[in-house]
Amino acid sequence: MGGWRARRGGGRGAPGRDGTGEAVNGTLTDVAGLSVGHWTDLEAATGCTVVLCGDEGAVAGVDVRGSAPGTRETDLLDPVNAVQRIHAVLIGGGSAFGLDAATGVMRWLEAKGRGVEVGAVRVPLVCAAVLFDLPVGRSDVRPDAAAGEAACDAASTAAVPQGSVGAGAGAAVGKMLGFERATKSGLGSASLRLAGGITVAALVAVNAAGDVVDPASGRVLAGPRLPGGGFVRTAVWLREHVAGISIGGSTTLAVVATDAELTKVETTKVARMAHDGLARTIDPVHTMLDGDTVFALATGAAGVAADVTAVGAAGATVLAQAVLAAVRTASGLAGVPAASELPAAGAAAS
Repeated sequence: MGGWRARRGGGRGAPGRDGTGEAVNGTLTDVAGLSVGHWTDLEAATGCTVVLCGDEGAVAGVDVRGSAPGTRETDLLDPVNAVQRIHAVLIGGGSAFGLDAATGVMRWLEAKGRGVEVGAVRVPLVCAAVLFDLPVGRSDVRPDAAAGEAACDAASTAAVPQGSVGAGAGAAVGKMLGFERATKSGLGSASLRLAGGITVAALVAVNAAGDVVDPASGRVLAGPRLPGGGFVRTAVWLREHVAGISIGGSTTLAVVATDAELTKVETTKVARMAHDGLARTIDPVHTMLDGDTVFALATGAAGVAADVTAVGAAGATVLAQAVLAAVRTASGLAGVPAASELPAAGAAAS
């Protein structure tokens, strides 16, 4: 692997207790039945993140709204198709090259005896999506099968490490005015507990072309950097610059999950509703430059059927929280500064 190295570093979710007094860690692994692992190469500024769904897998859905996606095995999540459960979701950097990491996840799952029985063999079902991080660090180093296996080896039910780690290692936002003005982003996660003991949580790697905005204040937290501090407001800039924007180069990838019992149709609806969390915090979102993809998982571990509207609404809430966490926990890497490292953090329009 040369200079590649696997690590489980970065910040962690804040452990606490929910309204019932039960301990929570504030990240995706609050959903029973899921474990999460990262592989990160800090020198190359890239990585991948795997969500493992346990021996029985999880009911899954997906909604792709960006116009430049890089995905694997998303067609099998169409509610009309036969497969009901999958065994893992892989998100990572490396653009289309990074889809190779899913092969490593398959190998790891096969070695553990997990997968759909097809005759004499078990075939693990691994869905994946990638983001474009090649301008950060080294463009010739991308997550491969060995990286996918390493992420599986690192997976645990502990609080998910956040920031410039895993799929968020090379993530950046605010790229409409050129990559040289982008701000470092990363990977974030959040969770909440609903009445009846149902948990809903999200994990997201934020590599958006647009700005990340705090919906409570309307303030830009990360976007195209101004020389004197602060950020350009991309939505304002676009009103005056309507030509010359190239396709690709960005993408926000998310996994929203619950321990409620949901059908495949309902889980797909949760993925669709959760996109509202991106719309609340990323502006503009779902552009021609982005490949925004949200996977949804329902482990059923709580043993309780839940109203899909309640779960979907909660999914949008935790995804919005996770997006904010991604930029707040990020650290600068490969010459791209994080918002927390800039001299001023305000919004401005050029």
